[in-house]
Formats: sequence, C-alpha cells, structure tokens
Amino acid sequence: MESVTILSVNGKRASSSSSSSSSSSSSESGAPKLDVSQMDDRGRNNSAFRNDEDDIPPNQTYYADELIDVPDLGKKSFSFRTLWAFTGPGFLMSIAYLDPGNIESDLQSGVVAGYKLLWVLMTATIMGLLVQRLAIRLGMVTGLHLAEMCYKQYPKVPRLILWIMAEIAIIGSDIQEVIGTSLAIYILSDQAVPIWGGVLITVFDTFTFLLLDKYGLRKLELFFGFLITVMAITFGYEYVHDPPPQIEVIKGLFIPGCAGCGPEGVLRAVGIVGAVIMPHNLFLHSALVKSRKVDRKDKHSVQQANMYFFVESCIALLISFIINIFVVCVFAYGLFGKTNQDVQDLCANSTSSSSEQEIEEFFPANNETVDADIYRAGLFLGCQYGDAARYIWAVGILAAGQSSTMTGTYSGQFVMEGFLNLHWARWKRVLLTRTIAIAPTLFLAIFADIEQLTGLNDYLNAVMSLQLPFALIPTLTFTSSPKIMGDFVNGLFNKIILAILAVVIVGINLFFVVVTIDESLPHHWAIYTAFGIFGVLYMTLVGYLVLHLIDAFGGRCCSRLPYERLTVHKGDGDETAPFAFAVDQYSGNRVN
Repeated sequence: MESVTILSVNGKRASSSSSSSSSSSSSESGAPKLDVSQMDDRGRNNSAFRNDEDDIPPNQTYYADELIDVPDLGKKSFSFRTLWAFTGPGFLMSIAYLDPGNIESDLQSGVVAGYKLLWVLMTATIMGLLVQRLAIRLGMVTGLHLAEMCYKQYPKVPRLILWIMAEIAIIGSDIQEVIGTSLAIYILSDQAVPIWGGVLITVFDTFTFLLLDKYGLRKLELFFGFLITVMAITFGYEYVHDPPPQIEVIKGLFIPGCAGCGPEGVLRAVGIVGAVIMPHNLFLHSALVKSRKVDRKDKHSVQQANMYFFVESCIALLISFIINIFVVCVFAYGLFGKTNQDVQDLCANSTSSSSEQEIEEFFPANNETVDADIYRAGLFLGCQYGDAARYIWAVGILAAGQSSTMTGTYSGQFVMEGFLNLHWARWKRVLLTRTIAIAPTLFLAIFADIEQLTGLNDYLNAVMSLQLPFALIPTLTFTSSPKIMGDFVNGLFNKIILAILAVVIVGINLFFVVVTIDESLPHHWAIYTAFGIFGVLYMTLVGYLVLHLIDAFGGRCCSRLPYERLTVHKGDGDETAPFAFAVDQYSGNRVN
C-alpha cells in the first residue's frame, strides 16, 4: 500500500503513512482514525467503495438507474460502435459554441472585418477544445463534476462566492439565449408575438425539458443532435445559396492578422474568444461524461473512455466550427464595408415584406457602417434574398436558442446541486434554475425595445468573461493535482501549456471587459471608485485560486492554505497497477 498523507482543512497533518503514526496524528487533529494498513479490507468489496450507479444520488440530475452501457473497453483497437456509445455529451457541450450570443459575435466579426478573423475563430475553438478536455478528464477520472469537486475542495466562503459567480455566468448566457429565441419567434410570427411574449413562451422550455427527460437520456441527446442538424441546414443554406469567394475564406482561416481592421476589429476578435469559451460549459461537460457506465477502478477503461469522449468532442466542435464559419462568411460577403444607406437602398428595390418604417428605423439614411445584430441580420437577408431567407435564418436562431436554453438549464442544475450539495426532486431544481435565469430577461424584455435588447450582447459577453477564471482555474488546479487525479494528473508539459493558455484566455477576456466598460460607461470618479473596489475584490479571489493552482503544481509556498484535500491511494496494495482513487480526508472512504 502506497504511503498516504491526509491534510485537514487548516493544513495540519491528520494521518500519515504508517498505521501507528496515523493513529497518533488522528487523535491530535481530532479527525476520525484512518487505518491505512487495513485499506485492503476496506477495498473494492467494501460498501464504501461505491459502484458507478452509486455515484449518483437518487435525485441527481443524471439518472441513477439509467447510466448508458458502453461496449467492452478492454480492446485496444478503435471501434466506431464504442464511439457511438460515447457520443452525446460532446454535442451537448458544443451547443454553447452555437448559442445566439456566439451567432451574433460571428456575424458582427464578418460585418466589421470580413473574412480576416476566421483564424481567430479557429484558434478560439481549438483553445476551447483543450479546456474541455480537462473537464472530460476531471469528471471521468474522479466521478465528480467540477461543482462537486469545488464543494469538496474549497472552504465554505470561497465556495459560495464561486457558486454566485457561476450563477451570474449562467444568467448572462441565458439572457442571450432567451432574447435570441424571442427574436426568432418575433420574426416567425410576423411580429404578432411581442418580445416579452417570446420570453414567456421560452418558460415552457422547462416543461419541454421535463417531458424529454422522462423518455431517457439517450433520446434527449438525439433531440439535441436534431437541433444541431437544423442549425447546420439553415445557416448552411444561407452560405450555399449565394456562396462567398472560397479563396478569401481559406485566407481568413490560415493567414493570421487583420490589416486595416482598426480598434473595432480588435474588439471583435477579443469578443470571439470571450463568446466561444464559456465558464458554465466546464461545469456542464464535466458532469455530462458521468452518464456512461465505466469501471473507474480499471485504469485502461478510464483511458479508453477519456479517449472516446475526446474524439467525440473533436467531432462535435468541428461541426460547430463549420456552422460558425457559415455565419461569419454570409455576413462578410453581404455586409462587410456596407453602410446603412446601402442596405436601405437594397431594401427599397427588394420584395421583402419588411415595412419601410422598420427598415428606416434599423438602417437610417446615413453613411455610417452597418451595426449588425441578430434582428438586423434577418432584415438584411430578407432584402437580399427574399423573405424565405429571413424565415430560414429565424428557424436557425430558434434552434440555437432552444437548444442552448435547455443545456443552460442542465448547467444550472449541476452548479446548484454541486456547490450547495442539494439533491431536490428534479422538477424543483428545473423550476428554480429557470426562474432565476428567466426573471431578469423578462424584466428587460418588458422595459426595453428591440434595439436595446440586441445591443446587450457585448455587455453580457463581458459579464461572462469576468466569470471565466472562476471555472477555468479550478479545473486546471484539480486536473493538475496528483492527490486528486492520481495516474491521470496533467504532465509537466501539459501543465505549462495549459497554464499559458489559461493566462492568455483570461487576459484576453479581461481586456475585452475593460474596453467595453471604458466605451460604455460615463467617465466619472464615482464609477472609477466603484470599479476600483470591485477590481480589488475580484483580483483577491483570483489570487486565492491561483495560490491553490501553484499548490497543485507542487509549489510549497502554499501548502498551508485552507484547502480541503483529497488524497490518492493505489488499489489492492499493488504499487504498479491499477488505478489511483481519491479518499475523503475525514471518513477514509473513496470519493468516486
């Protein structure tokens, strides 16, 4: 049996590698005794070492009685049948890359910079894939999703603050999704259903979600696959109907730079990164991978599961990337360099059913470049290609909004039950999380007009960008800790690359926030003071998380931080094999 050190919350030794020192240390610290010498007797046959089905309490979001069976993972050769069994979580995760907020960022980058920012979109998607890989490994190896791990690892006050930050990110994302869905309904109903009415309709997502939930997880995953297919067809139709010059698309993808874009182009590039890499997606994906029945006591099975989940995520994000390319290129081809007057003249000579008053409201007669958003994009498509194109666009936005609000509901449940250790009945959690997200959206829809609502995208992306460190840093911390991940801990090279990646992502997002605030808020000492105080508190929490990250990387300066630690043991007393598992510091029971 491998030597063990278990630390209490204050960092003091609670038990050591021998049974005798374990006994004395336990009595000193007041923690229950953990007899490591008898760990074999408390091994896999002990009820404390739960099966996969036992990882999920009865009221948990995922199904305690319906984990999805996968083929035998003992084979070393790649199997498409096995890949199909693991297909689902990655596609649900990829929907966050296709929500209305991302779609709007895509079309705005096309309008402002043409095809020149496609390489930024590709780079952001690759960075997102690397980050999602960490979430896969965390959930698959430990059997705990990110929120559950935060509950076990951080003291109460930081944990509650992290929960609040996660809820803010989910609310910000949900506002984008619900507004996008409402705009789609507004277009498809020929303005018969007001925006606030569309928001109320999306409340029924709750009942849709519960209805699909009853039919099983696999059917729910297939439904999401259908919605992604709808997006691919609708946005792809706009691309194929009047294809842009393909050589320009290829140049935009593989030639970095944005010559002549100006400050607005730089802001759009930063906005793409902020829109693509979303904090709540890490909570979501680390939980979704728990849905497959994998023997986590077998190292090879876990390795195979990680591999298949990663391949599935690559495929899912490739599809989402292609759909995003469709959107960027359609509007780069149609609106790049165009003025409001150009669009107004186009609409005057078209068969679009949009009223002249509406066109003049959203495209005033001036020579300013078009300020695009989801609704204006629909008006332009109607003028350029006819009303059919406008309705097809709205169907795509509706699919994006509906799918993302439902995955947002899942994220909200995972976050709430994980951080607060709540295990309510499923319908109660769905109702609460939807209410928290819908209430501010309904308020905005009632008291703001369409132009104000569609202009919220940058502010909401800034809000979510601020929350990113509070999901990304803990994910990197946990996956870099040998005490948690055992044999699956991030290697030195991965730690360096991922740490640099985290710094770049967080830096880009904070830059976007600062620019957005500077351009949007009045320059007054009171505002600067308020944001100064907020900035100090914000950086204090980030610094706290970074210290834990340093500790996970092996830095000794942080070893006495208040940190509820998990300790790793080898199974069956064999030092060479099986698979490392985490043991709770107080009970001595395996966590996963």
